[in-house]
Amino acid sequence: MCVSTGAATFSRTILYGGRRRHPRHGPIEVLGYQNTPTNLANGPNAMLLHIPGAGLSQRNFVPVGPHDDILTRMVDRVRPKSRAPASARLARPGTVQVFEHDVYTIVLASDPTLISTALSQVPPQRRPPVDPELLEFYRDVFPTHAVALCCFDNTRARRAKPLLVWYEPADPDRIVLPALDCHTGAVPDLDAPVRPDHWLLFGTDDAPPGWGTPVEYPSTLDPGLRDFLPDTVVGVEFTGEPLPNGDFAIAYQDLLDGALGRIERQRPAATR
Repeated sequence: MCVSTGAATFSRTILYGGRRRHPRHGPIEVLGYQNTPTNLANGPNAMLLHIPGAGLSQRNFVPVGPHDDILTRMVDRVRPKSRAPASARLARPGTVQVFEHDVYTIVLASDPTLISTALSQVPPQRRPPVDPELLEFYRDVFPTHAVALCCFDNTRARRAKPLLVWYEPADPDRIVLPALDCHTGAVPDLDAPVRPDHWLLFGTDDAPPGWGTPVEYPSTLDPGLRDFLPDTVVGVEFTGEPLPNGDFAIAYQDLLDGALGRIERQRPAATR
C-alpha cells in the first residue's frame, strides 16, 4: 500500500489526514500513517513516503511513545458507522536528516536524489539498495514534497508504530493522503491499477457541531501528543476492487460536509 525499494508486503494500512489549530504552531495539517511491513527482499528494505509539506525536519515527526494505538482507536470509533468497502524545518535546501523511529530508520530529504548520499548513516542491517531512477521519479513527480525513506529489515510481519507528521497545509482547499503503490523496488507504474487495503481517517478543528465520532484517548496520553490529535473523526475503508494508482484526496468543504463518498484517487502528474 506504498512504494518500497525492494520486494515487500504492506498490510492493514491506516492513513489519517487532519487540520488542527496547534497552540504553538498555529494552523497545521497532520498526516498519520501506520501499516504492517514484511520484508521479502534478500537484504534490507525501505518504504518511500511523499509528504505534502515543505521544509520538514525530525521535529515535524511527533513521537507517540507507548501509544501505538492512536490510529487504531480512531478506526475502532468509525468502523461501525463507516465500514463501506469500496470497489522542524530543514536548515537549508539540500539538507538530509537521518533518525530512528520504531522499526524504521528514516532518511528525510527535500530533494530525494540526495538520499543516496546519506545511506551510509543508516545501520548496515537496515541499509537498502535504492534504484536511482526511483529517487529521480520522486524528485520529478513530487517536487514540492518532502520524501521520507523509511528503512526496515524485519522479515516477519510486525505492526509499526504510527508515523505522525505535522506541516503547514500545502493546499487549504484539499487534503491529500499519500497512497502511491509499488512493492518491487521499481518506479511505480502510474497506469497500473492497484488493490487497496486502507482505512482513511480525517479530523478537523473546523468541523460543525455533531460532525464525526468522538475519539477516546487514554488518560496517560501526553498533552504534547494530544495537541496533534483530533477530537472527532470520520473514516471509510477501501478494500477489494482495484483502483487507479495514486493518492487519496478530498476537497476540504466535502470533508466538512461529511461527504466521504467524494473521496477521489489523485494521479500524480508525471513529468518524466
